[in-house]
Amino acid sequence: MRYSNKVFDLRDLIKRIGDKRQRRQIAMEWIFAAGLVMAVGQLGSLNALEQAQGVVYWRRWVGGKIASADAMGYGFARIDCDSIRDMIRQVYSQLKRNKALKPLRAGMIALIMDGHESHCSQKRCCDGCLKRKRKTKDKDEERFEYYHRHVMASLIFEGVCMPLDMEPQRPGEDEGRCARRLLERVLKNYPRAFDLILADGLYARSPFFKLAINHGKDVIAVLKDDRRDLLKDARGLFKREKPTVYQEGTVQKECWDIEEFRSWDQLDYPVRVVRSRETKQIRRQKTKAMEEQVSEWVWVSTIPKRRLDTQNFIKFAHDRWKIENNGFHELVNYWHSDHVYRHDPVAIEAFGLTTMLAYILFHAFIGRNLKAVFRNRHTKKHLAQMITAEIYSRVPP
Repeated sequence: MRYSNKVFDLRDLIKRIGDKRQRRQIAMEWIFAAGLVMAVGQLGSLNALEQAQGVVYWRRWVGGKIASADAMGYGFARIDCDSIRDMIRQVYSQLKRNKALKPLRAGMIALIMDGHESHCSQKRCCDGCLKRKRKTKDKDEERFEYYHRHVMASLIFEGVCMPLDMEPQRPGEDEGRCARRLLERVLKNYPRAFDLILADGLYARSPFFKLAINHGKDVIAVLKDDRRDLLKDARGLFKREKPTVYQEGTVQKECWDIEEFRSWDQLDYPVRVVRSRETKQIRRQKTKAMEEQVSEWVWVSTIPKRRLDTQNFIKFAHDRWKIENNGFHELVNYWHSDHVYRHDPVAIEAFGLTTMLAYILFHAFIGRNLKAVFRNRHTKKHLAQMITAEIYSRVPP
């Protein structure tokens, strides 16, 4: 936290947190500062935070005694989420000025967008819950299930996947509309932060592509709807074209890359379709036998070959999985981003954004402040546990 205050002026940023409470007995900056330390320390619970309130550190950092778990939940349910987004934007800008964010390849920076379901319940719901019917275990009856889902946007750089923003999916809308609303805000707040958008096949829709094209951004999305004329035309031409074959590590790739497709009537824009047939040898754990595994991918994109060659195109297209492996997986399993601290739509969004901010500060600290020899000798999990241990080591007996 000293590093974050020195480099990003964190205390001054925390003082700008917006507050929508009518009666303010506890300063919002105290509540948010405690919640941020809880996220950085990976405590994963407001009750765990409350039990550590005897530490002298809280008076020095937070500015006073930690509020109770109920008061913390109430405060986060009435916080201004856009002010947390402004903090993330300020931290990103400082890292950019410090030359800490390097493009992954081809001198280009990609934005990854994907949806994630945080939790579900058959007993608890709120105004922001989505609803669906699910069969019970005996399959004789159906019960309503309530869940929350959001779309997250992350930037990928050399060595880090940085979460930028998230947008909760509202009742009655699909993920595509939620993603467009998020993309509009990201384009407004980070107009020059990225060149390319990577997305799943769910986002291969004309409104999403048109929004990106109108702002001068290119898109790479998975193309897997067999009913589309575009995919049918592409498969017909792939049969006539001779593929480019190359070896990448243990994987052999056969690639087809064709431009100037105009079969997408709703888009009215020439697109590029790339197909990759990838073959690799794997050893089955049970039988120890070697087996050939073949996978095939097809993508649609607006970026021409002159700006991105086929090999880098396929690498970028596979980078979409980084939001699953380095984004959702790490945030959920180590940073407790799916934990419901308070079942309220604003609180769930605020705690999610706070966890993203803590994630960025943690990776900035270990990447920019720790010596390479020390950093390479320890895992990120070990370093995070050292931070958690420091909190509990100061709890008086």
